[in-house]
Amino acid sequence: MRSLDQIIKAYDVRGIYPDQLDSDLAHAVGAAFVRVLGIAARDGGPGVVVIGHDMRPSGPELVAAFADGVREQGCDVILIGLASTDGLYFASGHLNIPGAMFTASHNPAQYNGIKLCRAGAAPVGQDSGLREIREMIENDAIPAYDGPMGEISERDMLTEYAKYLRHLVDLSGIRPLKVVVDAGNGMGGFTVPAVLGTGCGLPALPLDIDALYFELDGTFPNHEANPIEPSNLVDLQKRVLEVGADIGLAFDGDADRCFLVDERGELISPSTLTALIASRELKKTPGSTIIHNVITSKAVPEVIIENGGTPVRTRVGHSFIKATMAETNAVFGGEHSGHFYFRDFWRADSGMLAALHALAALGETPAGTTISSLMREFDRYSNSGEINTEVKDQKAMTEKIRQAYSEGTTTDEMDGLTVDGGEWWFNVRPSNTEPLLRLNVEARDDAQMAELRDAVLSIMRSEA
Repeated sequence: MRSLDQIIKAYDVRGIYPDQLDSDLAHAVGAAFVRVLGIAARDGGPGVVVIGHDMRPSGPELVAAFADGVREQGCDVILIGLASTDGLYFASGHLNIPGAMFTASHNPAQYNGIKLCRAGAAPVGQDSGLREIREMIENDAIPAYDGPMGEISERDMLTEYAKYLRHLVDLSGIRPLKVVVDAGNGMGGFTVPAVLGTGCGLPALPLDIDALYFELDGTFPNHEANPIEPSNLVDLQKRVLEVGADIGLAFDGDADRCFLVDERGELISPSTLTALIASRELKKTPGSTIIHNVITSKAVPEVIIENGGTPVRTRVGHSFIKATMAETNAVFGGEHSGHFYFRDFWRADSGMLAALHALAALGETPAGTTISSLMREFDRYSNSGEINTEVKDQKAMTEKIRQAYSEGTTTDEMDGLTVDGGEWWFNVRPSNTEPLLRLNVEARDDAQMAELRDAVLSIMRSEA
């Protein structure tokens, strides 16, 4: 069989449909998932898997094939139909069973993928089962099972999901807010009406929602559902200014990430939102641990300490964040990529839960208070965002940068190379799948940040 290295990645399965990811591969992943994780009742597992999918046209076909692979191994299947990724995590956590979410997140329309989790929404990555799944499929080594096929059933989890999130963040006393939401034709168009509206029988909130691109359409006719790219925020920023909104929200394709725009149409850094949510969680559970990754703003650990918490730094990536949260019993974790993780949500990431925290924080302020003024205390530094540069030799270029900044700095290699000059820092990390180095720079002001950014980039691009 063909190598699956480019399809079964560090955290999930992802590829172009049907050239790379088709129903045959989905079927094989389903069967191998049951075997490798010991999910079947005969192996001591729960004997059932929950499956959801986003709005991509290929989703139902791939789900059916995956479900057949699971059932042929004697395992039952619960189909929840359309779901956001955090909706699937909710189902896995709430039902305490393994799950599979069919989505390619923010990738273009021709892609699809599978995110796998153990019972309780625990991640399945390369070091926690995904490598063994790939090897079993590549070696055509999925054991046959001659017992009865598992059964299949359907269950609607949307109402329970919406009620649970509203239980975690109380919005009942907030003041009226005008909110623009750009769902990017992704799953935010499915979950926002349920959580922020009254579609699931929840009490009405004083929110005037201006909906952009709520129609579920996996061809993404308006813009890619990837809000980390500035070009995909332009429509939201324009609309916020046009209608005089208090805040703008943008979700990615599977709605597990959320980005904020303030009343001026300016992007609010995910690090700033991490700091805000950390301060709120520490009010609820004083003295708790909060996780942040190596490219998160210095403001985050500062705010955590100021609020009596303990900051713990970790590598970039959800498997590292979730593992460290489990080890430290952290109440919350945030990444600069717009992923936010909550202990009360099975340590899984939820863009909707992050959005609820932002709305609650703004809604609890006196009338006339702007989101930009609320966020000011958490927005302390200037950052570059992530800049990718192609290099011939990642290791050699990283060493060249280290030598250039060896004087008067401290360095660490938790994730790539981080160089700290006191008033500034930068991190360069190699991509696992491409010949790229990823650069993030932060400094006390825009001028210092730009100078440092350009200096490091000039080294990275010197071999071109």
